[in-house]
Amino acid sequence: MVIREFIIMKTIVSIALNPTIDKSSSVDHVVAERKLYCKPPRFEPGGGGVNVCRAIKKLGGKSQLLYPAGGMTGKRLQELLDEDGLNHRSFPIAGMIRESLVILDESTGQQYRFGMPGPKLKENEWESFLQELAAIDPAPNYVVASGSLPQGVPTDFYAQVARIGKKRGAKTIVDVSGKALKEALDEGVFLIKPNVREFRELVGEEIKEESQIKAEAQKMVKSGRCEVLIISLGAAGALVVSEEFTEHILPPTVPIVSKVGAGDSMVAGVTLSLARGNPLRESVLFGVATGSAAVMTPGSELCRREDAERLYESMVSGS
Repeated sequence: MVIREFIIMKTIVSIALNPTIDKSSSVDHVVAERKLYCKPPRFEPGGGGVNVCRAIKKLGGKSQLLYPAGGMTGKRLQELLDEDGLNHRSFPIAGMIRESLVILDESTGQQYRFGMPGPKLKENEWESFLQELAAIDPAPNYVVASGSLPQGVPTDFYAQVARIGKKRGAKTIVDVSGKALKEALDEGVFLIKPNVREFRELVGEEIKEESQIKAEAQKMVKSGRCEVLIISLGAAGALVVSEEFTEHILPPTVPIVSKVGAGDSMVAGVTLSLARGNPLRESVLFGVATGSAAVMTPGSELCRREDAERLYESMVSGS
């Protein structure tokens, strides 16, 4: 990918309100009612906003991560973020940060993913994020709000994030689903990235054909609820809709090892490319390449820069 070194990269803040410690391993074969002996586990920081921040770093960019930390797992999460060399700021909470488990069945290649519930945040705990976002200096150019909301946090939290972002001149990118996404759209955001199922839930209609999806997406952009809509189509790539253009972008063909973090990697690629001053279409292409690079890596490793840039170049040369 062409990196415009002469342009000062715009600043990115990523918010992860429900981070996790991802533990991944594998066994020869998953069998019920038997003690299974796993390979040595791998521990990585995880959760939507965390993965976006990690992927941006892997791609050669910089961002700041805001997240809660509590209990022994919170301390371990901070250590893992330090090991990754991320710029992060934690906010103390009374509860413990959640954990998740990913197990690969080597005999079938199937992956089993177990997500534990997160802590319940108190009002003063989640409000500290909004206060920091409203006061952070310098003001960010992009705010990425990604991942589920833990218990105790109101569904309009991301709408409040978007409101603060607009006041500070930042473009807010939201990668969530359900009521939290609807309320963020009511406030108005820069970009959203639902999958097809989440988009159907959003518009409240049973749409199946791509022409129907495209029409509903164009309506949403014209309404001013978001400027850019990227609908993830899985193996079929992504449909991007904006006032500038509408296009179905096909992904490169790659071997699939693990799908964990592919969506977060796509968001990271799009955001980083925009922050580097690249046009929207070029940035979406890089995001699709980055998401494709992520499925090539095991567990929750996310993308590798060399894979993302190679795949991007192949997409550009083929378009």
